[in-house]
Amino acid sequence: MKDFQMFLDSIGELKKRERLEGILSSIKEKFPQLKEEIKWNQPMFSDHGTFIIGFSVAKEHIAVAPEAAVISLFEKEIEQAGYSHTQELFRIKWTDNVDFDLLNRVIAYNIEDKKDMTKFWR
Repeated sequence: MKDFQMFLDSIGELKKRERLEGILSSIKEKFPQLKEEIKWNQPMFSDHGTFIIGFSVAKEHIAVAPEAAVISLFEKEIEQAGYSHTQELFRIKWTDNVDFDLLNRVIAYNIEDKKDMTKFWR
């Protein structure tokens, strides 16, 4: 988590910082092969140089961005988890439970689907 520490330290509210740190730590534990990166002032994970998932912090939520193709594929599950979404991201409110199973399936899908990609974005 050393690559994310400066970003996490910039989150002023302790509970929000701890919440995001827990999510990022969980991903790193489940998918240790993923590389931690900060790009566009956002923590994200990549695999062999291709984007897997990124996060950003807003006043009311954490935005989770796995790319539009993944949002479309997991749309019903995202809604069933109680998360709102746009074409590019879904939102986990600070008061929501984190559906780690859904998050892990989204990440595993991106890892598998992008295993032969050579570009950062789809």
